[in-house]
Amino acid sequence: MNEDVQGHDPPMSDEILKPAPLAYLNEAFVNGPDGRILRILSEYQEPLTRFRREQIQDTVVFFGSARLQSPDNASAKLREIHAGLPGTERAQDAAAKQAQAAVDMSRYYAEARELARMLTEWSAHIPARRHRFVVTTGGGPGIMEAANRGARDANGKTIGLNIRLPMEQFPNPYITPALNFEFHYFFMRKFWFAYLAKALVVFSRRLWDAG
Repeated sequence: MNEDVQGHDPPMSDEILKPAPLAYLNEAFVNGPDGRILRILSEYQEPLTRFRREQIQDTVVFFGSARLQSPDNASAKLREIHAGLPGTERAQDAAAKQAQAAVDMSRYYAEARELARMLTEWSAHIPARRHRFVVTTGGGPGIMEAANRGARDANGKTIGLNIRLPMEQFPNPYITPALNFEFHYFFMRKFWFAYLAKALVVFSRRLWDAG
């Protein structure tokens, strides 16, 4: 065969091409706009996996103010005000009124805690293979903390569906560690509030104002 029409072997090189990263290990892709669908799916599948592992069948969701304090904390702050804090008389009066209002409102914290405790004790006696009517909150302070705390008082599992925010919303210490979640997408968090819920308990500020 004529050498002019014969094929030629590719040139030899000492360079070795490194393998490309696996797609799901490619941080630039997973964390970029094109990886959004994977991040959304992960906020569905990862909680689902944990709920199955922890044998959660359904939930009761508690909503309410994140600003309410426990009776003990509210009363302690009021005592500090009465003990005398620096500032003008007008400022001290305003602080005292605010602290007294916090003490008055703290009864709703106590009521949410007690209701969650009673619900958890009752649900523990339901003959079922999985956990029923598990107390679930947004995972933060106030009424959320009270509900998680009440469920833990009854030695039950309790769920916190937290959201990553730049300035606040840290998980309260009463959530069952294996059921402590943090979401990036609000709508996926709302999905999990609704998907397993059998009931919703709302401590509405409007009702308090009306009362």
